[in-house]
Amino acid sequence: MLSDVLLFVAVGFAAQLVDGAIGMAYGLTSTTVLLSLGVPPATASASVHAAEVFTTGASALSHWRLGNVDAALFRRLALPGILGGAAGAYLLTEIPGDAVQPLVSVYLGIMGGLVLWKALRSRPARETPPRYVGALGLAGGFLDAIGGGGWGPLVASTLAGAGTKARFVIGSTNAAEFLVTATISATFVLTIGLDLWPIILGLVIGGVLAAPFAALAARKMPDRPLMILVGVVIIILSLRGIVQSFIL
Repeated sequence: MLSDVLLFVAVGFAAQLVDGAIGMAYGLTSTTVLLSLGVPPATASASVHAAEVFTTGASALSHWRLGNVDAALFRRLALPGILGGAAGAYLLTEIPGDAVQPLVSVYLGIMGGLVLWKALRSRPARETPPRYVGALGLAGGFLDAIGGGGWGPLVASTLAGAGTKARFVIGSTNAAEFLVTATISATFVLTIGLDLWPIILGLVIGGVLAAPFAALAARKMPDRPLMILVGVVIIILSLRGIVQSFIL
């Protein structure tokens, strides 16, 4: 029991350090580990989102205190993300989540390339987010629930690819993710319940410990290296998803 908790403390710490610093990959990393252990997709997503209620809350608070959150962007993402997350969590209890994974992976690869292109162009960051933020939040919340992760890669990568300032993309998407994750978790509790409490506890402890360090990294790193790092992570996650789709 203790060894299981300590294992997932390490997993949660590493996943949140990446997620809080570049706006993505906590859910995808944690869910991948659970699936590799034979946990069903709906149970894995439910467990990870239960842990993320705590880790995203800590991350959102850290980003807010360090001035990384754009209030207007946060508001435009939060409500659509909540609606999409609830719909996706409910649907995952009815159909296999693997059905949409190849399409998501291809999209991530395209967005990863776009982020890298934007970073290397030396184009000035936008002062205002693009107009389609609401639709983006809706899709991000839906796919995050279906795939056990994906809010960050979909939302943060698209906003960064549109040229929005990286610091505010990361801080605002992390802050909105707290509300989206809480909604997804509540939906799972009402439909299938929660198990695997040692895993959830380990992910929570590791993620909460890492959140302040990740927010500080997002504040201190210059925009261009941060965007390049985001693009590389997105492409790696995309390739992983595509390979898994062919293997499975």
